[in-house]
Amino acid sequence: MRRPPRSVFSAVAGLVALGTGVTLPVMTAQGATPACTVEYSVTGQWDAGFQGAVKITNNAAPVSVWSLTFAFADGQQVAQGWSAKWSQSGTAVTAANESWNGSLGTGAVVSAGFIASKGATNSVPTAFKLNGTLCNVDSDPTPTPTPTPTASPSTPPDTGDAPPALRVSGNKLVDADGATRRLLGVNRSGGEFMCVQGRGIWDGPVDDAAVRAIADWNVDTVRIPLNEECWLGLSNIDSAYGGAAYVDAVKDLVARVEAHGMTPVVELHWTYGQYTGNSAGCSDVHASCQKPMPDMQYTPSFWTSVANTFKNDQAVVFDLFNEPYPDRATSTTTQAWQCWRDGGTCPGIGYEVAGMQDLVDAVRATGARNVILAGGIAYSNDLGQWLTYRPTDPTGNLAAAYHVYNFNSCANESCWNSTLAPVAAQVPLVAGEIGENTCTHAFVDQVMKWFDDRGLSYLGWTWNTWDCSSGPSLISSYDGTPTAYGTGLRDRLRALDG
Repeated sequence: MRRPPRSVFSAVAGLVALGTGVTLPVMTAQGATPACTVEYSVTGQWDAGFQGAVKITNNAAPVSVWSLTFAFADGQQVAQGWSAKWSQSGTAVTAANESWNGSLGTGAVVSAGFIASKGATNSVPTAFKLNGTLCNVDSDPTPTPTPTPTASPSTPPDTGDAPPALRVSGNKLVDADGATRRLLGVNRSGGEFMCVQGRGIWDGPVDDAAVRAIADWNVDTVRIPLNEECWLGLSNIDSAYGGAAYVDAVKDLVARVEAHGMTPVVELHWTYGQYTGNSAGCSDVHASCQKPMPDMQYTPSFWTSVANTFKNDQAVVFDLFNEPYPDRATSTTTQAWQCWRDGGTCPGIGYEVAGMQDLVDAVRATGARNVILAGGIAYSNDLGQWLTYRPTDPTGNLAAAYHVYNFNSCANESCWNSTLAPVAAQVPLVAGEIGENTCTHAFVDQVMKWFDDRGLSYLGWTWNTWDCSSGPSLISSYDGTPTAYGTGLRDRLRALDG
């Protein structure tokens, strides 16, 4: 989709007036090395709440599970968190490890973050305990053994298999054993717009319970839209939400998705470059909306950084650019496809464009062999000349991406048979977004049947609790309660084998 519904923005307008992130002093004792150290910081705050983080270093014997406890003195209340299972009883706060980050060797470090409400004051907690041992104070010469906490019955350890490393073989995605794999699941919107609007990083919770709810639909893939200015930490982005904070949050979500056995697709959604022509989403030069094409100034750097971050994990799929629409700016279809592949100076677009070949080159220059998705023109709804203009990939791990909604031009079996089937015969085809704005699922049922009959991949838009009439929303609650529209995708996925 080109943008989240405006109702999402208006619902929170006036509620969150974000301030500058503040790092509070860390209180550590002098003397011998403590058994554990905890650095506590406030990374952003507003009138009624704040975002905080803890960095835990285990200086004692290795542990396989951990639990950090501390107390708030001013009535602060944790609302949600990430990279730990956060809970609170009265003033006492507990952050217990996730299934994927429980092992802490001697000298190992783990970080976690949270969002909480606050009153007029927001004092720093004064004491932290890791598995019952007081941190930030001198070690006792004869420490008692570190107790091993048990997992809470309400948050059992995840037992899902790790997602497979993927590669392209002919027109299929396959795992290391050569078995065919499909990407079937959902989009998790928020990372493309929250940060650039100064409202956070994610729209809604992305903690372990929230990700588990996605997996419960028999989802095996989650597509994660991103913003290049937030990832690169450009000067217009609040540092509490951009740069390292944003990258770490994305890495945490990717790890959590994988911990539940699902394939993460990291995708570039909003980019830099001023465009005010036909079908412009905004007049802003910054990455505050969908642009017709990625920009040469920042997008190759974005993909270089993303590829370096995930190149050692071939379970992560790279989706180069959400929905190219150079066809709305250029005079001819040929010009649009040339712009799509080659970039440069494109008719009707006032900034230097990064073509799909530029982005493939940026990824491969890092040594990354991850599968790459490249969507066609007309908001990824037109793959008519995709095979003619497809970029060259030295690794052979390039797949085609397609988006379809009931209001698109290519939204019927006749068009799919004539334009999609030839592409799917040569390369893997992934419908990165499917959806409809009718608050029902009659259209996506047709889409899923066509793709299922051919063993192809599809991802529903979107796992967010928006008003389905202004943007296709699969859920009404982050516990996985489906909307009438989302019921179609949930039931279809649950009916599939494994």
